[in-house]
Amino acid sequence: MSDNVIRTAVLLLCWALSFCATGCDKKDAPDQDKRLTVAVIPKGTIHEFWKTVHAGAEMAGREMGVDILWKGSLKEDDREAQISVVENIMTRGVDGIVLAPLDDAALRRPVDEAMRSNIPVVIFDSGLQGENYVSYVATDNFKAGQLAGEYMARLLEGRGKVIVLRYAEGSDSTTKREDGFLDAIEAFEGIEIVSSNQYAGVTTASALKAAENILSRFGRADGGLEIDGIFCATEPTTLGILRALQDTGFAGKLKFVGFDSSEKMIAALRAGELHGFVVQNPMRIGYLGVKTLVEHLRGGHPARRIALVTEANLDQPEIRDLLNPDLTERLK
Repeated sequence: MSDNVIRTAVLLLCWALSFCATGCDKKDAPDQDKRLTVAVIPKGTIHEFWKTVHAGAEMAGREMGVDILWKGSLKEDDREAQISVVENIMTRGVDGIVLAPLDDAALRRPVDEAMRSNIPVVIFDSGLQGENYVSYVATDNFKAGQLAGEYMARLLEGRGKVIVLRYAEGSDSTTKREDGFLDAIEAFEGIEIVSSNQYAGVTTASALKAAENILSRFGRADGGLEIDGIFCATEPTTLGILRALQDTGFAGKLKFVGFDSSEKMIAALRAGELHGFVVQNPMRIGYLGVKTLVEHLRGGHPARRIALVTEANLDQPEIRDLLNPDLTERLK
């Protein structure tokens, strides 16, 4: 892929953050002098996205004079482990919880219990069923998926066969991204979605296996593929599919749009093996999750706000900072 192609916006950038205030009751007569402890519970702790969220949460903690307790499981599909984390955190006397639910239904009960125990909860990154939480801070995931779908359609010039390899059942954020992608593709009569009901799982290894299976399914007798494009909605899924395409010799031979970013994804983008990805602002998400909860704890009124969704290119300074944030100082 030439530098000229890279400069013409092969990277999709999504900065859409929504703040959904629910009007839940606050703790009575907040003590403004008390040193607060806020627990931040991500979906996982391994991937670059969550490391950057952590840095944003710590930044907010320092600015607002709040202690951050960062606690998450390694696997992003272990619902019971995350439920246990929430329950254990409640016994530690924290003032509030910022939670990215692994499952939009399974985490509803522990969140209800926290709210009943006067431990307010802000939901971030991925939604939760019901309304029993303080606020919701997340990317506009449906819009982000639409952005990816529109970009895929441009890559294919409105014609071709496309696969959506889904992430995991019960994950609100990724389901909305996938549904947004499909919604955007519906506007293009020349594009056919040939598969959208297969799940890649939450790890790069599981995504590799799922991608190998689906590529085999759509292989032609002459060694080619019957598909022209593929979309997935997370960093580990993107990396797993990328590995499968590289191993089978198809990298760069079909249009590939992913989600979130990492050094390997940026390298693949420059090599023409990945044609674009939607990027969130995880630093901002972590920062605002904590800030929103602290504002609530101190008697404030978190408001509903929506920032923009835009497109940008890889070589703009602000995009380089977003893709390669310096986390060293921020996690000290």
